[in-house]
Amino acid sequence: MERRTIGAAALSVGAVGLGCMPMSWAYSTSRQRGEESLRAVHRALDAGSSLLDTADMYGPFTNELLLGRVLKERRADAFVSTKVGLLVGDQHIVANGRPGYVKRACDASLRRLQTDVIDLYQLHRADPEVPVEETWGAMAELVRAGKVRALGLCAVGARSSRRPGARLHDATIRQLERVQQVFPVSAVQAELSVWSPEALETLLPWCEARGVGFLAAMPLGNGFLTGTLTPGEGFEADDLRARHPRFTAEMMAANQPIVAGLRRVARRHGAHVTPAQVALAWVLSRGRHVVPVPGAKRERWVAENAAAAGLRLTGEDLAEIAHLPPAQGSWD
Repeated sequence: MERRTIGAAALSVGAVGLGCMPMSWAYSTSRQRGEESLRAVHRALDAGSSLLDTADMYGPFTNELLLGRVLKERRADAFVSTKVGLLVGDQHIVANGRPGYVKRACDASLRRLQTDVIDLYQLHRADPEVPVEETWGAMAELVRAGKVRALGLCAVGARSSRRPGARLHDATIRQLERVQQVFPVSAVQAELSVWSPEALETLLPWCEARGVGFLAAMPLGNGFLTGTLTPGEGFEADDLRARHPRFTAEMMAANQPIVAGLRRVARRHGAHVTPAQVALAWVLSRGRHVVPVPGAKRERWVAENAAAAGLRLTGEDLAEIAHLPPAQGSWD
């Protein structure tokens, strides 16, 4: 697989990563099977999808434990990215950016992951009660201690913190400017997909101008852009999509023209090419510093996603995708 670099440290990863969250968190519990997920991680590494993205809150903790079983055998094949800063309670999630907590959380993640170093340690959310510089400073100390190689900022929650009238990533960029004064940012993780392209406006250019890697979260639109979801089929109660405005039966039906457009492009590249692969190739085309991190928990989908790294969209393809109708329905 093609390799891409993250940040000024030129950390090398496969062009398509693997989001491990669905294996343990936020999606249908009844479909989460540990052994199947383990096989999927091995398949990803075999295919060159070296970036494994997790977080201590996924489970909580069980996702890191699962990855630790793979890393114990194949640490040299993997680029380990995990996150800190969110605590899961009973029916609620809270931020914790206190320096002492960050250091303890890192040690706990290292134990669960069965490794002595984390390649990319991301701040999952800034704690409104703690200056972000203090949290970032504690994370920088972990780099100096040799427990972490590089630092990243996760901006996936930008929608929930946006002020009325502000552009989606204005607050994120302000945070990035602040923490850059403390220690270099190697990567930013934020949502980017055909139906959620807002990062192209300001955040992606900010990263490109500074040599910062961009991890594209939800590049398949939480599964919608794969074309495998049926409007009205419904989701289990614990599946995050059961509460998302874009995943009502009405909105899924209204947004089918987007999937139809991806299918048209896919057909031009052969019967074996899927809408999901076109969606990932579109993300890859956004810049050499961009690495899509699609979530998956089955070998089949992992292999399909990895193969998207070899798909090259033409100018005609990109123009057709650019003219697809914008997604209907609030994403907030």
